[in-house]
Amino acid sequence: MTRSYSLGDFDFELPPELIAQHPAAERSASRLLDGRSPTPVDRIFRELPSQLNAGDLLVFNNTRVIKARLHGLKSSGGTVEALVERILPGQEVLAHMRASKSPKPGSLVRFADAFEATVLGRGGPDDGLFHLRFDGDPLTLLEQHGHVPLPPYITHADSSDDVKRYQTVFAARPGAVAAPTAALHFDEALLAALAQRGVQTAEVTLHVGAGTFQPVRTENLAEHKMHSEWFEVSQPTVDAIARTKAQGGRVVAVGTTTLRALESAALFCPPGQILKAGSRDTAIFITPGFEFKVVDVLVTNFHLPKSTLMMLVSAFAGYEHIRALYRHAIEHQYRFFSYGDAMLIRR
Repeated sequence: MTRSYSLGDFDFELPPELIAQHPAAERSASRLLDGRSPTPVDRIFRELPSQLNAGDLLVFNNTRVIKARLHGLKSSGGTVEALVERILPGQEVLAHMRASKSPKPGSLVRFADAFEATVLGRGGPDDGLFHLRFDGDPLTLLEQHGHVPLPPYITHADSSDDVKRYQTVFAARPGAVAAPTAALHFDEALLAALAQRGVQTAEVTLHVGAGTFQPVRTENLAEHKMHSEWFEVSQPTVDAIARTKAQGGRVVAVGTTTLRALESAALFCPPGQILKAGSRDTAIFITPGFEFKVVDVLVTNFHLPKSTLMMLVSAFAGYEHIRALYRHAIEHQYRFFSYGDAMLIRR
């Protein structure tokens, strides 16, 4: 009989000093908790190539973090903080907005004392987003006047170091408002070592939304509504995964966002196929009992208590095993969350 889980099952006590406020001096010098066997092994991230085989396929999320956080003023003089969630055609965006009073449709907001946005109303795939039209190209204006959207548990203001380090070395497609953090540990030297090992690589795109930090507020997990994110899995990636599976290699997802893109794509494929190429929105919610179809091994950072990502890794590697790995990580002073260390787990 399958166990039933509630929110409290995914809680744990984390000493605040283990929440990483800055990245490691070198990307690949982070620690790596190898949790593929019952006994965890402490490693350094740059050891990853020796833990993979020729013919394995590493799949990365090539999304690029945009400077999505903006500060502005309403025409009334009230302050506004916005976090752009999604860029739409026609200079329009969907954004979270915080203000003493919500701006009304038709009103103007001036951001960074540099450009204006017209409030068109509310809308989008998730409740609570504001529909805005900028007076110029959104990507250009955000790059010039926006701030790095650091997670809420990082307490310092964004700096030039964050501009560089809260971004993967292979980021290519702008649209994320949070980094695919497991991929932050990869640098050029590590990628070269993986290629020399004979490990293949492929890419997906999933534009990580601010909802990745959204807390689960209901004890009954079935009542939780996931945020929606846009993803794309290309035909070359589908072909690479099929080839890897056929040749006995493993599909290694770098990060939960990559896993979510791949397993979402698998939900829409016809019988007899592993995956179907394409792009769409996903609100997939992975909890224990989920049937994984694509990913064999996962590289992932350590996640927030009671988060959907704690549920995802518990579904992937087993609830009790993940609890044991987290206890080990806390006892051995691993660094947690976006700028923290990583672990390697298998299905």
